[in-house]
Amino acid sequence: MNDFDPKPTDTAPTSGFEFNHPTIVNLLYLASYITGVTGIVGVVLAYVWRGEPKAAWEVSHYEYAIKTFWIFLIGTIVGCLLIVAVIGLVILPAVAVLVIVRCVMSLLNAQKHAPMPNPGSWLV
Repeated sequence: MNDFDPKPTDTAPTSGFEFNHPTIVNLLYLASYITGVTGIVGVVLAYVWRGEPKAAWEVSHYEYAIKTFWIFLIGTIVGCLLIVAVIGLVILPAVAVLVIVRCVMSLLNAQKHAPMPNPGSWLV
């Protein structure tokens, strides 16, 4: 191997921002607050990439991301239905904050190539 050949790299994170698959899914989720539809693309990618994980740490991120999408969808539907009873005005912002916190936590762990500590949780 000469100096111009790429050397094999370990799965250790680099010093810059890395666009690995879990990071892409979470960025799509966060972008859905602006666009409204990228969350659907994110969950489809999470389901597809879950079947072909590249590293062990990614498996927990896909489960976490899929659960985050369902929390968002169910919470939004329940919040919209209960907006008539005024409690929806509390549920909708709470769900939004929960999803944002889950996405940020997943982004931070994905950048460190660390698995999610409790991917099956419905909370943080």
